Amino acid sequence: MNKGRKISGGKYHANRKKKFYEKQNQERVVTLKEIKKKTLRVKGGKTKTVMLGSNTVNILVNGKAKKATIKNVLSTPQNTFLARQNRLMKGAIIMTSEGKAKITNRPSQEGHINAILIRE
Repeated sequence: MNKGRKISGGKYHANRKKKFYEKQNQERVVTLKEIKKKTLRVKGGKTKTVMLGSNTVNILVNGKAKKATIKNVLSTPQNTFLARQNRLMKGAIIMTSEGKAKITNRPSQEGHINAILIRE
């Protein structure tokens, strides 16, 4: 069966184009490197700061926030190959100067990285 075709062979035509707010943005990949951020305009004229690269993390140790450096990405929940590329995403287990930590926020949506220390 041909995609986008009727049974008679005719084409299906879209009834309208996509609006500006419906268009898909370029994928934001946050990797382990020097801090790099980008400011985007969002709906309503507001701005959103997104992260593209970072080597620091706000880590929660015994209920207190502390800044630490990221050494390596150990594992990612979505795909093991993303850990090899040092991708920073929610749920990723990272090695920091304080020890192992789990990222608790979405760095590609927010502009900083938060994590909690994993006790072993």
